[in-house]
This record gives sequence, structure tokens and C-alpha cells, in this order.
Amino acid sequence: MFHFLQNGCPQAPLPPVADRLPQRPLSVDLASLGREPGRHGGEIDILMARGKDTRMMTVYGYARLVGYDPNMILQPDILQHVEVENNKVFTLHLRPGHRWSDGEPFTSDDFRYFWEDMAMNEMLSPFGPPDKLVVNGKPARVEIIDTLTVRYSWDEPNPYFLPALAGPRPLYIYAPSHYLKQFHARYQDEAKLKEEVEFAGVRNWAGLHTRYGHQYKFDNPDLPSLQPWINTTHPPSERFVFERNPYFHRVDTSGLQLPYIDRVLVNISSAGLIPAKAGAGETDLQARYLRLDNYPFLMEGGERNGFNVHLWKRGVGSQMALYPNLNSVDPVWRALVRDIRFRRALSLAVDREEINQVIYFGLVSASANTVCRKARCLKKGYQQAWSDYDLAAANALLDEIGLTERDADGLRLMSDGRALEIVIQTAGESTEQSDLLELIHDTWLQIGIKIHTKPSQREGFFRERVYSGEAMMAVWHGYDNGLPTADTPPNEFVPMRQDQLQWPVWGQHHETSGLTGEAPDLAPAKRLLELAEAWRLAGSSDEKEDAWHEILKIHANRSTALARFPACPNRSSSATGCAMSRRKRCMPGPRVLISACTGRTRSGWNRDSSLFR
Repeated sequence: MFHFLQNGCPQAPLPPVADRLPQRPLSVDLASLGREPGRHGGEIDILMARGKDTRMMTVYGYARLVGYDPNMILQPDILQHVEVENNKVFTLHLRPGHRWSDGEPFTSDDFRYFWEDMAMNEMLSPFGPPDKLVVNGKPARVEIIDTLTVRYSWDEPNPYFLPALAGPRPLYIYAPSHYLKQFHARYQDEAKLKEEVEFAGVRNWAGLHTRYGHQYKFDNPDLPSLQPWINTTHPPSERFVFERNPYFHRVDTSGLQLPYIDRVLVNISSAGLIPAKAGAGETDLQARYLRLDNYPFLMEGGERNGFNVHLWKRGVGSQMALYPNLNSVDPVWRALVRDIRFRRALSLAVDREEINQVIYFGLVSASANTVCRKARCLKKGYQQAWSDYDLAAANALLDEIGLTERDADGLRLMSDGRALEIVIQTAGESTEQSDLLELIHDTWLQIGIKIHTKPSQREGFFRERVYSGEAMMAVWHGYDNGLPTADTPPNEFVPMRQDQLQWPVWGQHHETSGLTGEAPDLAPAKRLLELAEAWRLAGSSDEKEDAWHEILKIHANRSTALARFPACPNRSSSATGCAMSRRKRCMPGPRVLISACTGRTRSGWNRDSSLFR
């Protein structure tokens, strides 16, 4: 029997399934997850807007060294077992007989290759190893114990390590060495490597290695993988075909290898057309590029075209939020927006209930941008802080600041005489953002403030303006990490990354260990960093929970995301529309996987489709 890829080219015959599985595959107990066994075969059509969205199959597949169970507890997945000593020593045990998608053994040499030949190579990693492998400037000690055992150790606790492995964009600490060595100067003939570099049109061998070895992007069909489906299509293309991985490491309780579905067809379309195509039944399972305001239209389409529509819970803290740039390069604006009274006034002048009724059809509830109601770290008051609609109180706070002078149009004047007009950056991807800002425009005018919406491209101008401090404010969804436990890293709530829209320069400073950016100069921001360090060094979950509570209290009191909007259907979490074909019977089960790194919901497949675990 030959195995055929989508292009029709015959491959080598596959061994029997018993020889393709690890000696001890991961068994999925379907009944405990509220699911039924499926059968092999079939395909699923989904829609994406960009060729680079092939990376979403890495997210949806959710094969990780360790992953989260329904109770938000980390469990071995690709790994067979993990030993942890005081969060300082982590011993990883691989599954005997586990293989890459091309049939080659998955061993400790793939971890050695990543560490020695990638993370510690100046050409491939000019800034050193990934930050989750470095503690207080000291990189991990990596020991290859045997073919199936690897040990990582640090002198101080590193509780960020395992959650990073489980994220939607995980920390990869392994790579298919048997494939990538052909692009590495240490292993490949110099003349051959030069020829490959010229053919690919890259600068050097490092560029070649990076292009062909990016596991998360999932855009190289020749790159072996451990995910449930494997890309078989070279970009650019209007359709990417993902075939079932014949060496995937999971089975159901009857011994059938997962995933059930033979292939996933990722069809590229315009983002603006995806809701219409979903409503017309042109997709079997769709959540991405659907918005909550598409819900009525999708419900009508479902009746006509045979699909079900669900309000699918997500793990973000809020459906939408405004982030003031506390690192603005405009000194007058920076001083004003750092005044807590100003941020509170803006928050009080948002009519969240009107937004709920007009944009979200009354399906959501007013909330601050904090963790969700089901989060274990939530305390009473976090979600209600400064979220009432009170124009009188907002005006009083602005008067108290000294913004009492107004121009002929009734706009308040800043200290330098400029009218108080705020330009809000959007990613230009959603009418939801522009509709929401239009409603806020009307209520903020009543407190003497005018806003202007400035759409930009997410990957370029939008982030560049925010990162550089040119942007005054940005609109985005709420905190990704909406369902943390005490053991969840709090880094999204602390100025630790450049992509945090309210303090990108402070985040850059931390992310680069002080090489770039600026150190926080506000006491609350400094305290957040202290609390993150206290969390890292905590000896118990109770101590970690204490750190979490103080972090969330600071956010609630300081209004770091100043205008927070309705969040949670059923008062539990944010949601999105999800269209599912009745033909496929692929309704995701009740289990919802949330990444501790970003909190984004990753749901399993039921019936004919793959199961996460």
C-alpha cells in the first residue's frame, strides 16, 4: 500500500499502524471529555484570510511537549513524563518509538541540536537563547542523559518554563535535526550551502536555516512535524492541504490512532468575505475571522445552509479594550494620561450597556478588562472597578485635574493650549472596532474630549506607532490571559514585553534585559515587576496567588486599560461566533484548552475530527 499526498505523488509504503505509534502512545479517554468515538476518513474545509495563517494549524492541533487539561493543569503530551524539582530542575522523558511525521525517530538529539546548534549559535540566535531559558541573565544547563532523556536546570526557580512549552505559540526547545542539518554550516559542505543560499535568495546560511526550519509558521511542507496534520502545500497558494500525520502519538481508548479526519483544507479568502462565506455554508468549521456582531446573520445562514452556530467561549478578559500609551513621546499627553484621575474619567464616560445593546445584541455583560468570572484569581470588585457610566463623575475628575478651559467647540484644553483630541490606532481589520469607537466618540464629547480613529496595518504601522510611542492610544481585545490559576505566569499583566500596548517601551526594556527601551518610572509599574519576581520565587501556590491578587488589584485601581467594554456571555468569558457544519458532526467537545501564556481558547474536535488529548 502506498501513501499518496494531495499532489498525487506516491510515497514509500507506510508501516502498519502498530509500528507507527510510540510504544506507549497517549490514550485519550473520550468518555471523560463528554465525547464519542469517531472513525477515520473525511476532510474539513476552513477559511483563513492570509497565507501566513497556516500557523493556525499549529494552534488548532495543539500537540505540545506538555499541555493543559480541562482543569488548567499541565500534563505530559508529546512527552511521556516530566520530573520537576523546586522549579529549578526539569527532567523530560520522551516516548520510546515516537517518530517525526516523515518516520524518523524523535530523540534527545533533536533537543541537543536546538540548544547547541540553534539557541547557542550567534548566527541563528544573535541575542542568545529564548528568554524563558534564561533566568537572571544565566542560561539553562542542558544535559543529554540518554536517547530519551533531557534535563534542564537553573540555579534559581524558573516557573515560566513549562507554561511556555504549552502556549499557543509554544517555546520550541527541539527541532528535526535530521532535516535541518543540511542547512547548517556545522554539518553541510560550504559549496553546497552557498548554492542553496543563492537559490533561496537569502543573505546567508542562517537565513536559509530560519526560512526552512520555522515550526510555528508551518509553511514548509518538507519540514517534519509532530502535529496531528502536516502541511503538504508550498506557499503562495489559495488552498493549503494538511494531511493526517501517520506517526501521531495519540490514540483513543479503543486503540484507533488520532486524528480521525484525513485532511484539513485551509482555503484563503478576503477577511471581509469570510463571514459571508461561512453564512453561505462554504466552510465546515469556522471561528477565526468571525465576530460577535456576525451572530444574527450566521443564525439565518445556518437555517438555510445546514450548519449550527454557537457562541463559543474564549479566554480573553474582555471583548474589546482601549490601551492608553503610557510611554507616549508627547510630553504633555504622557503627563496627562499617566494621571490616574484622567484614565478613570475616560472609563466612567463609556456607556457599556449601550455598546452591549447596539453592537453585541445584549449578549454580553459590562466588565472591566481583567480576568474572567470563572478565573480562580478573581475577587469581587475587579470587574466592576470604574466601569459604571457616570458623566457627572467623569467631568468632576477632569475639572479636578485642572482641565477647566475649553475652546469654542467645547473641547477641553490641555496644559499647552491644545484641544483635547485623542487619536486611537486600530488594526483596520474589524468594523467592530470602528463601530465601538463611534459610540465612545459620542459620550466622550459630553466630557469635552474628541477622538479620531486611525486604521493601520497590524503587522506594520499599527505596532510600529505604538512601539515607538507615537500612538496616543490603541484599541484591541482584552487581556489574553483571562483564566489564570495561581501557577499561571502573570507576565501579560506586568510590563515585561514590547507588544503590551499600554507600556511597550517599559516592556522592551525588560525583554532586552535593559539593552533597549526605558525602565519603568511609575511606582505602580515598578511594583508590578516586583510582584512578578515574588511570584517567580514563591515556594507555594498560596504565595503565588497572593502575588496575583495584588497584581489584579493594581490593574483594577489604576485603570491601565482605561476603557473596558462588555465581555462575557453568560458572565463567564468573552465569546466569538462559531459556525459548524451539520454534515461533519465535528462539534468541539466541552473541554476548552486555555494557554497560560496568552489565555487563548483552543478547543478539541469531536466525532470525525482530531482530539487534542
